[in-house]
Amino acid sequence: MEIKVFNIKGTETGRIVNLDDTVFGIEPNDHAIYLDVKQHMANARQGTHATLEKSLVSGSTKKLHRQKGTGGSRKGSIKSPLFRGGARVFGPQPRDYNFKLNKKLKKLARISALSYKVKESNLLVLEDFTFDSPKTKNFSELLKSFQLTGKKTLVVVNSPDDNLLLAARNLKRVKIVRTADLNTYEILDAKQVLMTESSIPEIVKIHQN
Repeated sequence: MEIKVFNIKGTETGRIVNLDDTVFGIEPNDHAIYLDVKQHMANARQGTHATLEKSLVSGSTKKLHRQKGTGGSRKGSIKSPLFRGGARVFGPQPRDYNFKLNKKLKKLARISALSYKVKESNLLVLEDFTFDSPKTKNFSELLKSFQLTGKKTLVVVNSPDDNLLLAARNLKRVKIVRTADLNTYEILDAKQVLMTESSIPEIVKIHQN
């Protein structure tokens, strides 16, 4: 599959790169994508939620009144879940939501997400670039060239330099990621994926091993 290469001003360079069909042109596997995104979101959960069970609630354990003869129901402790200020029944407790996935499945999910972006024409290839100074204005002009101002944009590079990272740092809807750190969630979450020309063979290498 061939795709045009653009410069940071949004114009065609006249060059074309070939996207490997085994990475950018497969039939997407929706279930693999679902599992990988589910894992990403689960691993991001803190799991620090906690409620007070009966043994943790402050209060007397003295029986409120005698068992029989009052005409009312039986009551053991003021800490009962039936009373206001009492314990919580089967409430959430701190836990770890992390779970593991097979590496091959995660690779399948990533290339499925990349294939979706190519099918939807939401993946562009840029010639390798850098900025002379770490100015947000430089990156804003790049986004403006592709009509991406205010849109979620994922920029994939081999090894971003400091100027590039600092120029994009203040743009809330822009994220720069190295090819080695690319994940399914960020690919799908972005409206547009911008890849540098040198990152393409590296991505193919990672996902064909």
